[in-house]
Amino acid sequence: MTDRTNLASKLADLKLFQKVLLTSEQKLMAETDDSKIRERLEKMVSQDQENMADIDKAIAKFGSVPEPRDITQKHAEKVGEMMAGSELTTYDKFFQLELLKHQQTMTGLVLHKAAQSLDDDLQDAMEPLNKVNFENRAHQEVLKGVLYFVGTRELIGKEPDMGIWGSVEQGIAALKGAVGSATSSS
Repeated sequence: MTDRTNLASKLADLKLFQKVLLTSEQKLMAETDDSKIRERLEKMVSQDQENMADIDKAIAKFGSVPEPRDITQKHAEKVGEMMAGSELTTYDKFFQLELLKHQQTMTGLVLHKAAQSLDDDLQDAMEPLNKVNFENRAHQEVLKGVLYFVGTRELIGKEPDMGIWGSVEQGIAALKGAVGSATSSS
């Protein structure tokens, strides 16, 4: 496979998993009765819908993108089954969502970096992924807070310290600052 074909294949995988993220977030939103968690999931869904449009922009700039790889399609189906099923606890489902966010973030970062290494046209094509990568990383921080709450409730039936949300917000603010300074110094 050529470098361009490899990038195109990974871009198709990225788009498929963006759909999986959206579906998973919507299912979890319907399953939770916690208004704070639902509010955060609603924001994620809204941002991930915009991120899908940004991924589509990258694909349009890139040109022809194949279907996702077979193994990626199988993985996506398995994740969908697990998220729709009753075998996983709510905590387990949120944990899977956080893992998917990590996978999506790293795939987007690697695509962007690989395109930078090849040529300016590919770098330009992958530019819309910067916003997607940043938001997926911020979503990971939010999901850490959700995991603290849901996990504590499942394990001991009590509410965790409410200071967790403050820590999550501080983490996101620090991440925004780091990204802002990195992009302004390039």
